Amino acid sequence: MDDPVKRPSINPLSRVDRTALTDRLGMRNGLSDRQFTAVSAVLGLALAAGAVLAAGPWDSGQRKAEQDWAAARAGTGGVHHEPGAPSGPAPAPSAPAVLTALGTTTDNSNNSAPDAAVAPDGAAAGLSAVLGPLLKNPALGTRHSAVVIDTATGKRLYGLGADAPMTPASTVKIATTVAALTALGPAHRIPTTVGASADLRTVTLVGGGDPTLDRAALRALAADTARALKDGGVRSVRLRYDTSGYSGPALHPIGPNENIAPVSALMIDEGRLDDTSSGPAPRSEDPARDAADAFGELLDEAGIDTGDGPEPGRAAAKSRPVAKHLSAPLSALVERALTNSDNDIAEALARQTAIATGEPADFSGGRRAVTAQLKKLGLPLKGVVIADGSGLNRKDKVTAALLAGLLARAADQDHAELRPVLTGLPVAGFSGTLSGRYTTKSGGTGLIRAKTGTLTGVNSLSGTVVDPHGRLLAFAFLASGTTAPSEAQSALDSLATALAAGRR
Repeated sequence: MDDPVKRPSINPLSRVDRTALTDRLGMRNGLSDRQFTAVSAVLGLALAAGAVLAAGPWDSGQRKAEQDWAAARAGTGGVHHEPGAPSGPAPAPSAPAVLTALGTTTDNSNNSAPDAAVAPDGAAAGLSAVLGPLLKNPALGTRHSAVVIDTATGKRLYGLGADAPMTPASTVKIATTVAALTALGPAHRIPTTVGASADLRTVTLVGGGDPTLDRAALRALAADTARALKDGGVRSVRLRYDTSGYSGPALHPIGPNENIAPVSALMIDEGRLDDTSSGPAPRSEDPARDAADAFGELLDEAGIDTGDGPEPGRAAAKSRPVAKHLSAPLSALVERALTNSDNDIAEALARQTAIATGEPADFSGGRRAVTAQLKKLGLPLKGVVIADGSGLNRKDKVTAALLAGLLARAADQDHAELRPVLTGLPVAGFSGTLSGRYTTKSGGTGLIRAKTGTLTGVNSLSGTVVDPHGRLLAFAFLASGTTAPSEAQSALDSLATALAAGRR
């Protein structure tokens, strides 16, 4: 199974009263003033003085809440932990600095010794002393790897098996979302359109690949369509639906599964057959037909007779546009995909990347398109295999160096278009797939933002954390051969918590 996800939906922080949030953090962890200052900074995206507040013109409820929180705490002096400590992370590095930190190293994935390429300075030596014993935890299985990067300098502070390709599970969504944002930009929206023949007697609902299309959007499309038809004196039509925007097999290689619907250019509510918005759910076997049926019913309600109902078929080349709906901006879709580990959105983003780059909109085209976009960023791809967009495919292989490097690149001041990758990461103990973790006095609650990954025998965690010295660290921990998922997750959480604690 993919990561278990928790309801509610993607932006719980936007609905949390700041006072209650403050009380929750203070009561849970017994934080000192110095520690609470760190918590405040991290809940401001851990980038309050730097990159994320320059994220760009797009906005979501989560980002607005975090910006407001950062602004409210700014007057306290930021992240000061000792005399002379900086008030927050310096601007993230440009691409060359990051590339220097991501050089090839020896595969020590089954070795407790850190990779030789890590500079032996005090910070790196300190992390080695802290992370080394934790990585020996048997709960991490038979093989594991780890990378930690200081995003402000691009320097790798720790590496163990950094370049060993491993099954990432859902942490591959970091690669998928980075690729989509690189190819399309954060403001891109996925269209769903309705076209009519010249005589208005044939109407075609055309899917553009938006898995988040819902009944409210369909109702608006039906209302606009009915208005155009009535203005033309037409009250009875032949209804078609067009899914030609995607090609290839609709079923993911794992087969029918409650974690993902058949991948279609046309669907509503991700093909869910219940009222959930995230996590496993019964799925439609034909989400396109279900969406078309719903649209036909709404047209009927709007006074347009659709006869025997919808039939599959392509829109005419010179069809007249009569209605259009646009998805939320890509930035918001990326956040939702990461926060809730949403497989349907992730696969849609891979295919949208394929369409944008001239590849076929199928699993193979998505694989090639995502890989090509990662190459543009100059990141290490030796041994990397992007088999799908969601991480459900065990043929996916990535390295800890790639995942941490992608997060460092998302913090780069020259890549503001990638910032939704950071803002979409779940917050430890509060949102998405981390809402049920870090709920004890572990010290990581609210301090860590990370993408989770879970398949049978595979557990992973990759994200960001601000240490007590104000450094924004990007990390990736991958484990395979695990036999107890909850114990493996706890071991991974301990690694991230150690970074937050900054023990030397």
